[in-house]
Amino acid sequence: MRLIFPMMMAILVGASALAQEPGLLQPTKRAAIEGLVTKEPGSEPVKKALIELIAENQTEGGDYTAITGADGAFRIENILPGRYRLFAERTGFLDADKNRGHLDGRVLTLTAGQELKDIRIQVQAAAVVRGRVTDEDGEPLANAEVTVLRQTFVAGHRRWEPAGADRTNDLGEYRVANLAAGNVYVSVSPPPDFKTLIEAGGAGSETRAASSGDKPATAYQTTYYPGTQDRSQAAPLQLHPGDEFPVNFSLMPGPSLSIRGSVVNLPPKTSATIMLQSRDFSVVMNGAEMYKDGSFVIHDVSPGNYTIVATVDGAAVPMTAQQALQIGSSNIDGLRLAPQPGATVRGRLRLETKNGAGGFDPERTSLRLQPTQEGEEDALTVERFSDLAHVGLDGSFEWKDVPSGNYGVQIVHEGGVLEDWYVKAVLVGGRDMNDPGITVSGGALWLDLVASSRGGIIEGVVTDSKGEPSSSAVVVAVPEARMRGRVDRYRKTISDQSGRFTLRGLRPGDYTVLAWESIDGEAYYNPEFLKAYEGQGISVKIGEGERKSLQLPAIVATENEQ
Repeated sequence: MRLIFPMMMAILVGASALAQEPGLLQPTKRAAIEGLVTKEPGSEPVKKALIELIAENQTEGGDYTAITGADGAFRIENILPGRYRLFAERTGFLDADKNRGHLDGRVLTLTAGQELKDIRIQVQAAAVVRGRVTDEDGEPLANAEVTVLRQTFVAGHRRWEPAGADRTNDLGEYRVANLAAGNVYVSVSPPPDFKTLIEAGGAGSETRAASSGDKPATAYQTTYYPGTQDRSQAAPLQLHPGDEFPVNFSLMPGPSLSIRGSVVNLPPKTSATIMLQSRDFSVVMNGAEMYKDGSFVIHDVSPGNYTIVATVDGAAVPMTAQQALQIGSSNIDGLRLAPQPGATVRGRLRLETKNGAGGFDPERTSLRLQPTQEGEEDALTVERFSDLAHVGLDGSFEWKDVPSGNYGVQIVHEGGVLEDWYVKAVLVGGRDMNDPGITVSGGALWLDLVASSRGGIIEGVVTDSKGEPSSSAVVVAVPEARMRGRVDRYRKTISDQSGRFTLRGLRPGDYTVLAWESIDGEAYYNPEFLKAYEGQGISVKIGEGERKSLQLPAIVATENEQ
C-alpha cells in the first residue's frame, strides 16, 4: 500500500503538468458545414430533407445528421476532421447526383477548424410506374410481382438490377414509387400459387413431371413491357422527374419450358435441393426437390442464362454441384449434377513493414477470397460459403466449403484503416500465384500470404474542361492489360469538393489512371468499355512505397456511353 500512494501522486502531478503545458492535450478543432437543398429544375427550397454526413474512416471520424428548415438550409457543427460522404434524402425526391450516376455521395475533405459554406444539393421529384395486371380473360391478377429494372455494369458485366418492386392487390393494381429518372424496364411475374397449368388431356403435374414425352404444358410466365416473354425484346421506358407512367399487363399462357435431370454420386441417406439462378438478374428464379431416384424437374422456366446448383442435404460435409445453362426455345433433358465437397483453404499471413505492424489490427482485419472476373459470371454464391476469413493473432486464417474456381486474395479493413496495405505474395507450394490466381478444386489448400504496408500512392486533382477542380469524379487506377480480368487489382476513389483524390495500397506495376464525371456502375472493370477511352488517361508506373502526383482531366460521358 505504501507504494501505491506515491505512484498515484506522481500520476496526478504529471497530468497537472501536462494540462498546464501550452499546446499539450488540446482538443482537436472541429469543422462545420452549411448549405442549401433545392428542387431541380428551378431553385425551390426543400424542407425536411435528411442530411447525412458519414465518415469514410470510422476510427477517426463520425456520422452526423441534420434536417433542412423551411428555407431548405442546413448546418452541421462539431465535425471531426477527415474525409466524409454527404447524402440528402427526402420522401418523394431523389438526389439529382444519383440520377447522373454518382451513387457514392458527395465527398468532402474537412480540416481542423474549417467552415465549408454554400454547399448546394439539388434533388428531383421521384418518378412512379403504376398500372394493372390481368389474365387472358381480363380478370385482375392478384399478388403478381411487378419489378422495375435498370441495366448497369456489375463487376464489368452488364446486369439487370431491381430499382423497385410491388405486388398487385385484389384489383390487380400496383404502384412502384421513388424511381430515379432514366431508362427502366418493367417485368411482371405471376405469383407461385397462380401458375395454373393448362394441360392437354387433363394430365396432372405428377404425370407431367414423370414423362418428358408429354405434350408441352402451358403456364403464365414472366412478361416484359410491352408484352413479351422474350427479355431481349423488352422495350425501355424513359422516365422523367415527377413522371407517373402507366403500364398495364395482360398475361397470356405460353409454352412452359422445363429442366429435367438427376443428381448422382450422393452419399447414403442424403437428398439434394436444386436451385436455378439467373445470371442476368443475380437472383434465384426457381427451384425443385429431388425425387427418391435422384431425378428432378424444374417447371415454368423462361428463356435466359442461368446457373443451376444442387446442394446436398444431410451430408457430413457440405457438397454442391453447379453448371451454367442457356435456355432457348426447348426443354433441357438428361442433365447430370455430381456434387462435390467444397475445399478448405487455410494458411498464415506474414506482415512485411518497416514501421512495426503499420497499424495492422487483426481484430479489425479480414481476408476476402475474391473470384477473378473471368469466372465470376458463371459463379453462384453458395449460402454455406463465407468469402471473408478472420485473421488470428498468429496470422492464421481459414475458409471452409470453398466452391471450385479461380480466386485472388484481398485485405479487407474495417473503418478505413490499412489503406496502404496490399497482398504482395500468395504462395502455394512455394510458388507465387498472386498474378494467375489460386485454383481451387476440392480438397485442402495451404497458402502462405505476404502483406506489405508499402503500397503505392497516386494523388492529385481532377479538372474539368475549363481547368477548374471537378468534384465527385470517379477516379480509377486500371492495371496493365494482362491484369484487367482481376477486379482485385483495380483501385477506385471519388474526388472531393476541391477535385482532390488519393488512391492508396497500389501493388507495384503499370497503371492507367482515368477520371469520369459520371459512369455507369462498375463499367470500368470491362476491358471492352475501357477501349473507348484509350489515350484519355495518364499512364503511371508505381513502385513499392512510391508516391506520385497527377492532374487528371475529367472524361465527360455521353448519354450513349451510359
